[in-house]
Amino acid sequence: MEPISIAGTPKTPTVFFDAEKGKVEIKGRSIPENSIEFYKPLVDWLEQYLSTPTELTEVNIQLEYFNTSSSKCILDVFKKLEAIYKSGNEVVINWYYEEDDEDMLEAGEDYQSIIRIPFKMIELDE
Repeated sequence: MEPISIAGTPKTPTVFFDAEKGKVEIKGRSIPENSIEFYKPLVDWLEQYLSTPTELTEVNIQLEYFNTSSSKCILDVFKKLEAIYKSGNEVVINWYYEEDDEDMLEAGEDYQSIIRIPFKMIELDE
């Protein structure tokens, strides 16, 4: 499987998905004009990855901001990861947030309450 590597812009996050290493990373801001269009290839990639995941899939989410339409798409990404987890593979989600960013911590906790995968909340120092 080809890795996905997308450079971040002021409106879209940096994305790096690597099947061989079992790495899934999304960092930055997520306020694309069309969230579904932006996230669809990522969800499709995970659908394909689901058939042959690595033993451990490490997910690093470090968003400074995302809009409502992105939040639904991010949930779709997590649902694919949950399917990998439910099929007996290890999935670890590292949810990074800035020290004083209560909203981003709460967003991570909200996802954690919906998705049945262990989350690690990791506070970033300023």
